[in-house]
Amino acid sequence: MSGTETRPDRGQSRERGHGPGVGHDLGVGRSVPRPDGTLKVTGEFAYSSDLYLADMVWGATLRGPHPSARIRSVDVGPALAMPGVLAVLTWEDVPGELFYGLDRRDQPVLAADRVRYQGEPVAIVAADHPERARRAAAAIVVDYEVTEAVTDPRRAAFDPSCPAVHEGGNVVRHQPVRVGGDFTAPVVVTGEYEVGMQDQAFLGPESGLAVPAEDGGVDLFVATQWLHVDRDQIAPCLGLPPELVRLTLAGVGGAFGAREDLSMQVHACMLALRTGRPVKMVYGRQESFFGHVHRHPARMRYEHGADRDGRLRYVRAEILLDGGAYCSSTPAVVGNAASLGVGPYEVPNVWIDAYGVYTNNPPCGAMRGFGAVQACFAYESQMDRLAEACGLSPVEIRVRNAVSQGSRLATGQVIDSPAPLAGMLRELAAMPLPPEPSRTAGPAAVPPPAGPARAAAVTVTSVPDPASVPDPGAAATPDPPDLLDLLDLPGGVAQTTHGEGVRRGVGYGVGIKNICFSEGFDDHSTARVRVELLGGEPHVLVRTAAAEVGQGLVTVQEQIARTELGVERVTVAQADTTVGSAGSTSASRQSYVTGGAVRAACRAVRERLEALRVDGETLAETLERTGAVEETRVYRHRPTFPMDPVTGQGDSHAQLALCVHRAVVDVDVELGLVKVVELAAVQDVGRVLNPIALEGQIHGGSAQGLGLALMEEVQVTDGRVLNPSFTDYLIPTILDMPPMRVSVLANPDPHAPYGLRGAGEPPTLSSTPAVAAAVRAATGLRLPRVPIRPHDIAMGGSRYGNWAGDRSL
Repeated sequence: MSGTETRPDRGQSRERGHGPGVGHDLGVGRSVPRPDGTLKVTGEFAYSSDLYLADMVWGATLRGPHPSARIRSVDVGPALAMPGVLAVLTWEDVPGELFYGLDRRDQPVLAADRVRYQGEPVAIVAADHPERARRAAAAIVVDYEVTEAVTDPRRAAFDPSCPAVHEGGNVVRHQPVRVGGDFTAPVVVTGEYEVGMQDQAFLGPESGLAVPAEDGGVDLFVATQWLHVDRDQIAPCLGLPPELVRLTLAGVGGAFGAREDLSMQVHACMLALRTGRPVKMVYGRQESFFGHVHRHPARMRYEHGADRDGRLRYVRAEILLDGGAYCSSTPAVVGNAASLGVGPYEVPNVWIDAYGVYTNNPPCGAMRGFGAVQACFAYESQMDRLAEACGLSPVEIRVRNAVSQGSRLATGQVIDSPAPLAGMLRELAAMPLPPEPSRTAGPAAVPPPAGPARAAAVTVTSVPDPASVPDPGAAATPDPPDLLDLLDLPGGVAQTTHGEGVRRGVGYGVGIKNICFSEGFDDHSTARVRVELLGGEPHVLVRTAAAEVGQGLVTVQEQIARTELGVERVTVAQADTTVGSAGSTSASRQSYVTGGAVRAACRAVRERLEALRVDGETLAETLERTGAVEETRVYRHRPTFPMDPVTGQGDSHAQLALCVHRAVVDVDVELGLVKVVELAAVQDVGRVLNPIALEGQIHGGSAQGLGLALMEEVQVTDGRVLNPSFTDYLIPTILDMPPMRVSVLANPDPHAPYGLRGAGEPPTLSSTPAVAAAVRAATGLRLPRVPIRPHDIAMGGSRYGNWAGDRSL
């Protein structure tokens, strides 16, 4: 069964709301329906790919087929000769600056002298029909000289003979963290881990409509996460001042970080300005895999040292992140991986080296969890190994080392708000486990694994909750095979098993994630709030540039306005660049920062109204007498500071959030198929703004974490993507997602609006190692890489016993 409980932690009280709308049925703290919800489930919502103008033409992109090659020549003549083609543009037609980028302007609008990854844009076409545009793009003749591709991130980082992908070397950022100096301990566990390249897998492909304007500028309607930074990259490439490049958010079909970088934005605008016609561009699914960044794949080496009672003495780690061909947000991803690289644990001695490197693999950038996901898989795997080495349960080892309010992170930053991690773990471990079905032993019985993950000695067995391992010797009473629901078994209706060879495992995961932008970034949002009389009733108009990408931000803005102003009728205008920047919809920051801006603007309006109001006058009467009242406010969270480039010390984060997961899995150890039976989670969110939306965020983050654990990977060989489709890139479906138990704690953060904590990313961290740990418990295999593939289990290596590299002195 699924269930959600929301409550303050013991000893804490929930912050009360402010203003005349406190307790409003549609205000803060209520499960307010989303205005886009019905439209989306009925198929009536207009996404960016649905945009249409009567006189528009279509754009298409020619992409390089090689991971690394020089461009000798480009012949656009065959494309221009085709009927219906209006324009064919190359790098020589870029009217302004050739390069753009989030952190470094190192990525060309169109490749000039070389391509650095498979799928890099080389030319663009406008035609009167999308198929004509695609055929014209395919008719362009490009002469390439294939060159050596740098595809090994370790070689890129550390081999002086490795070719440089860009001038200046292949290391984008190296961030050390140094604390203490005693790296000795009686119990030491070491491990090497890998995280594959995960795709954001949003359902709405990159798309938009660029419309040339009479003033020489352009209006772009686009699905994005960051309107103003898009504009600030597009305008220089077009050779236009920012005020002539106007962006309006179109319907967004998911994002998860992939829409932070530009895709078709500059191309559509270039074609619109060249043709004088509106230009629509929509990527197909295969092109989408080449058209946006992915999660950084990671290779990590960890060493944990502890006392015999399990208390950590030190952590040493090397974290290597493959940023692909261009910088994107790699420096910030490296900073997150380094600063959160030991997890939410008290560690007196730390030695971390985190690297982000250029290669000729696909570009990587922002994705939900942003550097913390990769590190979390490694340090949580290490905590399980340490638990075994010390003879403790996975829960107890974490409780003994858990941070709390007042603890210091590896960066020296003090946790100055509630962080009840130990209690969260105990609550999670106390949740009831799902029932264990008894199944008939078959002819292909597999012996139970050795070590602490032992199972009952029957064909289909259940590994007990490792938080308290009981006597494993009791066999289950078999039930007839026809009593088993195939959907509850690994492999499902494929009937790969009727229970034989299936084992159950339980695993735990803990994650800590920074909220908002870090390391001194000027992180702010702007809100304009207007209260006026419409139809004789007060009405509130909220305007921000914050991108609604499916997370429910529009609803939260409405709720805040109702709570602060006590007015039920609230409209949130479509986000655009006519108001100041709201920053990116990423880093779980919009409820915090844009919510803070809307609250501040509403309170400024309320103060003016209170000053204008005559005793005994209703709000409607005041507005009828004074006219509309409008205020604009900019909200910034408390300052953060860059990490020291040598020691990694510094108060680099504005807020931190915790989530813990328990996963229960059934594994067919003969075929390597996994069924996740249940996920349970405990998360502290500070203050719940919208309970049902919050539950959706926890479920959604958990689903992406499950996907990374078991199935999601962009498979790249020698720089070439092998599976650019949803046929071959697998994501969890409704049949893969299990029931969830969710407990939400509400311990207010005194530094945040309403005491809230960003909630979207933390469950993505802890769910992956929890699922991986459960599969390890069921199989007894090391499984140091995610996603765990069927052949990793069915053809797996050594069983548990002592993990290679572990020692007890």
